[in-house]
Amino acid sequence: MAITAAQVKELREMTGAGMMDAKKALVETDGDMDGAVDWLRTKGLAKAAKKSDRTAAEGLVAVKVEDGKGVAVEVNSETDFVGKNAEFQSMVDSIATAALNVNDIEALKSADIGGKTVAETITDKIAKIGENMSVRRMATLQGAQVVSYVHNAAADGMGKIGVLVALSGENETFGKQVAMHIAAVNPASLSSNDLDPAVVEKERQIQIDIARESGKPEQVIEKMIEGRMKKFLSEVTLLGQSFVINPDLTVEAAAKEAGVEITGFVRLEVGEGIEKKEEDFAAEVAKAARG
Repeated sequence: MAITAAQVKELREMTGAGMMDAKKALVETDGDMDGAVDWLRTKGLAKAAKKSDRTAAEGLVAVKVEDGKGVAVEVNSETDFVGKNAEFQSMVDSIATAALNVNDIEALKSADIGGKTVAETITDKIAKIGENMSVRRMATLQGAQVVSYVHNAAADGMGKIGVLVALSGENETFGKQVAMHIAAVNPASLSSNDLDPAVVEKERQIQIDIARESGKPEQVIEKMIEGRMKKFLSEVTLLGQSFVINPDLTVEAAAKEAGVEITGFVRLEVGEGIEKKEEDFAAEVAKAARG
């Protein structure tokens, strides 16, 4: 049976095996993919087989800043324990350094660290540590000055939440304060101009429904909605929020006092948006007892 390059590629991605080993496994099993995985496993060559379907929602976010460019990278693992592993942390640090020279996640996966691509390095680490891992997200930010902050730091420059803030001028102390504010409050956007229109419209419809339940005249309802939307925008946009360091000022007003303008920010939190399987141990025991 003729073995195609696509089959070899698929098997390599499933198992982390070398190209020649993957091809030989497919030849030995007449192209049967599951059989080839088993063949590689028996030979000790399936580095990451059967781990790719396990949820990796823990891990670390690493931040790096160099020459006015900042990067934040999220590398996931299955357990928080691995996030505390020095070997895993070293790998994440290397990946974040490589991210300074690329602009998107696909380029990062192909970037070189120590003679291997980031993707190959991840595959090797899966085999060694025995957990599923992935480079999930990266974000970049540029400005006259970019300041970074890590919340719940596990090591230098990496932790559970990574924040970058871009400023129009030099004021690292203020930039760090804003980054801490962002980590704590998690604004949806820099200003109302950057907010997803769908989010604004959804909130407007909610407020319209609430206002109409009051039974007040239409002109009163319109003013109510206007006031509530103004309040909503001040709560979800960074520049409109009360500054946690000085709640008497908005973040925008605090920036003005500090002599800078905030031009952008990035906030990545480990596992954000990943659906984790909740294990109910008591229910499992009860089910086993009934069976």
